[in-house]
Amino acid sequence: MSTLEWTPDMDTGIAEIDGQHRRIVEYINMLHEVRQTPDRQRLGEVIAEMVDYTISHFAFEEALIEEAGYVFSGPHKKVHELFTRRVAEMQSRFDSGEDVSEELHGMLSRWLFNHIRNEDHGYVEAVLAYQRKGGGCARRR
Repeated sequence: MSTLEWTPDMDTGIAEIDGQHRRIVEYINMLHEVRQTPDRQRLGEVIAEMVDYTISHFAFEEALIEEAGYVFSGPHKKVHELFTRRVAEMQSRFDSGEDVSEELHGMLSRWLFNHIRNEDHGYVEAVLAYQRKGGGCARRR
């Protein structure tokens, strides 16, 4: 699997969210690059940084869609929780010495693009309406 490329259909029109999504794509691409090397320590660092950043993004996104009154904010949060558990399990397997880098890269690549195009695009209208009424971005990072 090669590096990921951001495509216009990924944009939500919410600058802060799009910036965070692009950053996650950068982390997935870093994972792809580092897994081509024998540097297991650096691979672990990239995985940990990516997980931390993604969890932070989820918290930001969840707060924003809740503030905006998105009716499916609860189910959206559940999707994030399930994904976080899957990634934590893979990180645990990595920490135990298993090589999960290819599996993790593939899963992250598929999940992220599918999630943005399907679930995240569902809240765009609610958030943009909220922002037009003067609502800001949730807790600034």
